[in-house]
Amino acid sequence: MIKTKPDFSFEEAAIGQGFNAIAGVDEVGRGPLAGPVCAAAVVLDIHNIPDGLNDSKQLSAKKRDGLFDQLMDCADVSIAEATVREIEEFNILRASHLAMVRAINGLSAPADFILIDGNQVPRGLNTPNQTIVKGDTRSLSIAAASIVAKICRDRIMVDLAQQFPGYGWETNA
Repeated sequence: MIKTKPDFSFEEAAIGQGFNAIAGVDEVGRGPLAGPVCAAAVVLDIHNIPDGLNDSKQLSAKKRDGLFDQLMDCADVSIAEATVREIEEFNILRASHLAMVRAINGLSAPADFILIDGNQVPRGLNTPNQTIVKGDTRSLSIAAASIVAKICRDRIMVDLAQQFPGYGWETNA
């Protein structure tokens, strides 16, 4: 299997359709058995895209940390979560979508087009959008969101591990 790196082609297609603020959105935490699900929405500055963006799972922790810092400095970033209670109440998919919508709504300036990692549009999302299966390996904006969401969730799990030692939550990342 040939591994591909994300590019800006989905964003360029949206720009070609007249959209200006394109957000990538991704979530982290659907697989683990503990902790919240975290989502991030990222609108990249077309003139200042950090080098090395890729699916967070393809990057070392050190590389993710460096890219996270760069993204926080040069992009419009919003982070949100759905709590364990919301996961239990709604189910993990619905909670993931809730976190995604919260992240999108938390951007400092509204996005006018959303690139969504996955094959389903979250309920309540009325902004024009496109779903992209394996979007974190295909779109730079979604790859950026995957990095931000992963760093945030990993930090939450490390904090929980310090509060409640013995469960190994720091490794539940």
